[in-house]
Parts: sequence; C-alpha cells; structure tokens
Amino acid sequence: MRLTPLALLVLSLAGLSAGQLPDRDQRNVVIHHTDFSYEMPRFELRRNWKERSERLRKQILAAAGLLPLPEKTPLNPQVFGRVERTGYSVEKVLLETYPGFYLGGNLYRPLGRSGPFPGILTPHGHWRYGRLENTEIGSIPARAINLARQGYVVFAYDMVGYNDTKQLPHDLLGGRREEMWSVGLLGVQLWNSIRAADFLQSLPDVDPQKLAATGASGGGTQTFLLTAVDDRIRWSAPVNMVSGIMQGGSFCENAPNLRIETNNVEIAALAAPRPLLLVAATGDWTRNVPNNEFPAIERIYDLIGRGQNVESIQFDSPHNYHQGSREAVYAFFGKQILGDADATHFVEQSYSPEDPAALLALWNRTLPAGAVDQKTFIEQRIAEADRRIEALRPTDTASLTKAQESFREGLSFAAMAFEQGPNFLASDLVEALPNGEKLVFGRRGGGERIPAVLLRPDRPVATARPTLIVHPEGGAWTLSSSVSRSGLVAELLAAGGSVLAIDAFQTGHAVEPRDIAAAGRSAERYFTTFERTDAANRVLDIVLAIPYARTRLGAQDINLVCLGEAGPWCAVARALVSGPIHLVADLQQLDATSDEALTEKLFMPHLQKAGGLRGAVTLWTDGAAFGFNAAPGFPRDWAETAFQSAGRPEALTVSAEPATEREILDWLGVGAARPSRR
Repeated sequence: MRLTPLALLVLSLAGLSAGQLPDRDQRNVVIHHTDFSYEMPRFELRRNWKERSERLRKQILAAAGLLPLPEKTPLNPQVFGRVERTGYSVEKVLLETYPGFYLGGNLYRPLGRSGPFPGILTPHGHWRYGRLENTEIGSIPARAINLARQGYVVFAYDMVGYNDTKQLPHDLLGGRREEMWSVGLLGVQLWNSIRAADFLQSLPDVDPQKLAATGASGGGTQTFLLTAVDDRIRWSAPVNMVSGIMQGGSFCENAPNLRIETNNVEIAALAAPRPLLLVAATGDWTRNVPNNEFPAIERIYDLIGRGQNVESIQFDSPHNYHQGSREAVYAFFGKQILGDADATHFVEQSYSPEDPAALLALWNRTLPAGAVDQKTFIEQRIAEADRRIEALRPTDTASLTKAQESFREGLSFAAMAFEQGPNFLASDLVEALPNGEKLVFGRRGGGERIPAVLLRPDRPVATARPTLIVHPEGGAWTLSSSVSRSGLVAELLAAGGSVLAIDAFQTGHAVEPRDIAAAGRSAERYFTTFERTDAANRVLDIVLAIPYARTRLGAQDINLVCLGEAGPWCAVARALVSGPIHLVADLQQLDATSDEALTEKLFMPHLQKAGGLRGAVTLWTDGAAFGFNAAPGFPRDWAETAFQSAGRPEALTVSAEPATEREILDWLGVGAARPSRR
C-alpha cells in the first residue's frame, strides 16, 4: 500500500519525503568490494564538495587510526653512508616513526646546485624488491636519481615489511581486537608517510613549503591517501592506481571503514585544488581513466575554479612505473614546481643504481636498542589510545564539552553514523493499522529500508512523551505488547503517548538473505573496508530512527527504550544524537573493559579507539538515562562523573539488576503510581 494523500500531507508538513525508498534494503543486496564498479558522485555546489571533503578527510584518518593524530615523537633520524655520483648523492636513512619502530629509506640530493630544493616523497608499491626495484617496468632508483638531478631532494622509503622496515609483516596486523583499537597496516604506513614528510621538512636543504609525492600501484595508494590528509603535499602524481574498478588488493590499502560510501576516485579528488597528475595504463585497472576517472575528478577541479591544475596521461602498457610514466611525472613536476614547461628538459638520463649494500640501512647492522616486536608494537598503540581516552575523563563543564566533542566525532566515524535532519529521510506506508501503521523509512539515496510500527494512543495526552522502542524482535514484539493489558507498550499508549518501534538491521522483519561470499573473495577479505558490521548498521538505524520519531511524533524530548540485545546498540547510538532523550537500556552485563566481550556483542572497528562505552556514556547528559543489567565492567563512574559535570546527577540511574517492565514504566513516570526515579 502506498501513502494516502492525507499521509503524504502529514509527511510533507513534517519535512519528510515519501515514495523514495528501494524495494529491498540495499545493504543486503549490494555488497561493495575492491573490484566493484564505482561511480563518482556529482556535486553541483562548491559548498557541498567542501562539506563532503572535510568529512571524507576525517573518515580516512579515522579508518587509519589517526583521528586524532598521534603524538609526533622524536624521529631521531640516522642519515649516513653518503655516496656521491654525477649530479646527485644518495644516503641511507633510518627514522623512528613510533617509539621503537623504524622506517628505512634513501635520501637522494642534488649535487652542484644551490638549495633549498623542493622535496619529493616516493613510496615504492608492491614491487618484489621494494625501494630497490630496478626493472624495465618499474624502477625506484631511476626516478629518485633523475628527480635529484633535476633539482629535488627525494626520499624513497619502505612499505612496512619490506627491506629495512621488517618489524611488522606486510599482511594483516592482528584481528578483531586490533580493529576495535584501530591498529592496522594502512594506518602504520600512512603515519610513516606523514612522518616522512616531517623528515623532509626538517632538512636544511629542503624548502618546507614545497613538498610533492609520487608512487605507483600500492605506492600510488599511499600517494593519494597522504595527499588527501596532509595539505603539506602541494603536488601529487599517483601512478596506475586511481581507479573506479579496483580499489587495492593489499591490507596496506584497505582499512575498516575506509571506503564506506566512497571510493578511491573521490579520495584522489581530495587533492583539489592542488596540482594532480593521473598516470594510467591500458593493461591494468586504470584503463578507463581517460573516459571515466579523470573527467570525474576534473569536474571537482572545475567546480572550485582550478580545472587547469589536474592532468591525465595514459600509456599502452601493463601495470607499471616505466620510463614513459616517469618522464610524464618529471615534466608535470617540472612545469608545476620548477616553472619549466619544456618537457624536453625532463627526458630521463641514464642511471646506475647502487648495490643493496650501499642502499640498505640495516646492511650488516641491527636495529637500535629498544626496537619493538609486533606484539609490543600493538600493545603500545592500544595503551596510547587508552591514555588519550583517560585524559578526556570530564571533571567540570569545560572538560565535559571537550570530551563530548572528541567522543562524538570518533564514535560517529566508528559507526559511520551521523546525526541526520528530517529532510534527509524518506518514509513509505506498508500497511494501515487500526491505531497506526506499518511503515519503512531510511535516508534518501542511502539504500536503507528499515521496517517500523507506529502506534498512536486512543486518547493522546499533550504532556506524554512519545517512545521509540528497539527490541531484537522488532515491531512484532511491540504489537504483541500493545495488546496485553500489562504490557509495556499498552501502558505507554494508555498514558497518552505514541510509540514507534523499529526492526533494526537483520532483526525482526528486517532479516533477509545477505550472501557476502557470492560477491567474491575480496568482499570477504576486506569486508569492513566497504561495509558496516551488523552492529554498526543497527546503530545507524537507531541514529536515523531518532530524528524520524521526533518529526513524525512531534516532540524533541522522547523516550528511547532498548531491550535485550538492543541495549548496547542504543548505548552507542544515543551518544551520536543530540537533544533531550530519556534513555532506557538493558546493558546486557556487557563488560566494557573486555575487548573479547565487545567484539562478541558490539563489534565495530575503531569503537575502542574512539572511546568505547566510556565515551558513549559521556554523551548521554543532555537527557536522562536508566541503564540496568549493568556488569561490574560497565563505566558507571564515567557516567556519574559526566552527569555531575553537567550539573544533573539526579538524571542518571544505573543498576546491576535486570529491570521489569513495571520498573521501566515507573522510571519513565508512566502508570498509576508514576513515581519518578530521575
């Protein structure tokens, strides 16, 4: 059944759209993955791209575990083993990018010229010999030597697991616990690139205002990710990687949440308005760049009035960073950085790479004392994140505000769920009921189709707060409770308040087949890079349901009652929506101090790094909260401190015992006796 004219009018007056939802929840139908075919979204207004780009930069940093950025500890650079050749020198480099963790590389400098020089970062990609690779199809020494001769200081540095940088493997770094704490290979490599930029800027012969980056394949991914999040990179040339049909085949290119509702083409566009060269090949996944990816990125540059700053070139070649690609980059940098538009000045000169002994920083040497192993490295990152969270524990109004800003941002990116206005929501009627309706709602264009039941009282009471209910059995449980004289829903309706109940993702009537394996190996291997977990999707549904309920039921102050397994979902979702809410949550004896317990009941990558339940309860203070069935490990002290800092300690109740429906109604002030426990 579609919406009646009266129902359409009601939705219109409420600021909601009708008839714009898919026939099935697209989260069960479309599984995104690295080999999916993506289209770049179109932006008609500059401000829309500006808003999008600001959020996307933070999404990248959050996915990398770098939101906020870690402390920049001393790099303690070791630069040694200088070799001088015709027009350039080369040195070995070892940088301490984290305490006890070392990044190796080589520094190529011009000889016979006066500086300061522009600096170029050049990550290598998945070549067999890393930064030492020297073949016809790709050579890191070739580009480093020629760029140095042209007048740049070039830092060629390792991927994790290659050459000198072998304290961690170039593979999956841990499991679900590490994902919850944002410890992953992509984040380590992105941080290494940021610290490599710090190193270049620190050199006396480098102009700190003139940094560029270029790399191919996985090095291309590192190039455009670094450019996206670090404005110091003023020129960029990712080679054979920006693609709408392949997003990256290594863990160093995939991190949880990185490409949820985005892709590499949009990420590469974050370089705008800075000069960008896309180098592509007919024989790999960049074969469509001239007709698809480049025009999409060019539209962004045109939108902000800098269309002249983006260029593209394609070679009839397999996957590469060969001489033709290198010369295209030399000419682009020469024009953009050196101010020389004559490409003939940048034809590659012959070169002779050094032997490994002259390039490897750890050739016949060992790592410095105090170098960490993989286990220690992971525990250090978790301990650092935990200390940052503890430092945010509120003690007064000012510290509460600071903590709430930090935790809301981090938790929003962990769940990939952001507070929405009603204009972003749509709703369709499914079935009329004697006292309400069955319906579905979701974001316009978001793909969600969230089943819900809306029940209205026979005798509305203007002062009665409406109630949003989340139960593992969804609307079916709500309808059952509404017909029982002693049922929770029946009591709420009898007190004159409306009730909206939702079937959160893959619960109740929202349970649907979802064949992830059918989407292919990459869909399973990198699933959380492209899709929310079930818990995150449920948090998203609740975050969307709150403004929908407020708008449809005509009240900002609502009850949010979350029973059974839904309690922990609501504990996080409530934190992501501002305004007065009377939260009732079954805390399910969930031990917030146990990573194992959280991965079982509330698995969302980055949740712990973002503050976990400690951060979530800090954000409950603009309403009231009744948490019951709380484990000893529930952060009751954080909740109490937050409400005290807000000047409202009486608005919080936390109980270790389960609560009956009567106790819930009493706390809400509903029923004959209507005592208040607030």
